[in-house]
Amino acid sequence: MSHTPPPAPDAKPRFTVLGYGSYAESLRIGEILRKETVGGALLVAAAVIALIWANSPVSDSYFALRDFRIGYEPWHLELSLGAWAADGLLAIFFFLVGLELKREFVAGDLRQISKSIVPVAAAAGGVIVPALIYTAVNIATPETLRGWAIPTATDIAFAVAVLAIIGSHLPSALRIFLLTLAVVDDLIAISIIAFFYSSDIQAAPLLSALIPLALYAFLAQRYRRFFGTHFLAAWAILLPLGVATWALVHASGIHATVAGVLLGFAVPVLRSKASGGPDAGPGLAEIFEHRFRPISAGVAVPVFAFFSAGVAVGGWEGLGSALADPVAIGIIMALVLGKPVGIMGTTWILTKATRARLDASFKWIDVFGVSLLAGIGFTVSLLVAELSFGHGSLHDDHAKVGILAASVLAAMLAAVVLRTRNRQYREAEEREKVDSDQDGIPDVYEHGNQA
Repeated sequence: MSHTPPPAPDAKPRFTVLGYGSYAESLRIGEILRKETVGGALLVAAAVIALIWANSPVSDSYFALRDFRIGYEPWHLELSLGAWAADGLLAIFFFLVGLELKREFVAGDLRQISKSIVPVAAAAGGVIVPALIYTAVNIATPETLRGWAIPTATDIAFAVAVLAIIGSHLPSALRIFLLTLAVVDDLIAISIIAFFYSSDIQAAPLLSALIPLALYAFLAQRYRRFFGTHFLAAWAILLPLGVATWALVHASGIHATVAGVLLGFAVPVLRSKASGGPDAGPGLAEIFEHRFRPISAGVAVPVFAFFSAGVAVGGWEGLGSALADPVAIGIIMALVLGKPVGIMGTTWILTKATRARLDASFKWIDVFGVSLLAGIGFTVSLLVAELSFGHGSLHDDHAKVGILAASVLAAMLAAVVLRTRNRQYREAEEREKVDSDQDGIPDVYEHGNQA
């Protein structure tokens, strides 16, 4: 009789990384991905319209609209429509980022070190390597070095839209990995914006912002059940406090989108004991996420893309001049080469240096495809470009050309890799269905591919 010897006393079990996670978490992330897919399509459409309009015979009307100023000057809020989109509407996007970050690290799979170490490290690698590549390309031109953070971000809506088109049969674990990677990527991007792109800090409004923020956090925590069950309560009570916090942070010199993240962090994730505790259903953060994500994905981000992506290329000559700028060259190399090298390289090192291993449902070539997809840097990259060089400056325009070119190129390369893999996974599904039918066994294979 064969007998399998027990493991050595000092042997430690290997743990799976980039796996499916819990079933509830897979369903929740799958719902997010479906909404981001729609948002990604709107994002691309808005960017294309802006590019066509900005390079048409009536381009002056586009720039007149983008630069039209409106607001209350005594509060330093007389801003152009483009600035309102970047500072105001993107605060909604970053509010959702704050909710998602807190949800992942408090109640999601990332609260477990074994599941969070790889996406966190991979995201860090996907930030550091592109920043180093951009810096190396621009080291001889110090005035462009300020844009080092432009290629560090991944646009989750754009990337998920591409993945939805080309990867309907890819393992759901890959989609979860992409979203988790982007969530951590956003946290790093927020930190970069807060620490490196804030200037002339004004202490008085910054300290004043703590008052409405603290009241917002107290009410959200103390009356979480009330705001969760009464739809209009959040709009009537929490929204004014959020707007006040945003306005004061904006006046302080810190980029106003940081206020959105802080407000997201202030929302409780888990249900109170009075409402049944964590196992009784979604907490306020998840409820707010369902309510406000359509506003972010359907309105805020596309409108920002419309006002930010419009750049007058100036024909083939102007396009050639833009692509010859070290800014554009550094961005393209960093996003298309640096992102996959940083993400996949870090993941590979961790699996070799630790007891982590890939989930058995996919291969390294799949990770490579998703790493290429992470090179789509759009929304946050456009924002950082404006913060780096000033809205409408020559380097800002060239940076936008580089971001658009790199994002399209990264999407095309990822499509080549992932479409091939998607076809192989589809064929494998069909073979398994045939085998199951012949054996009289119900087909349950698709359970893991519904995210």
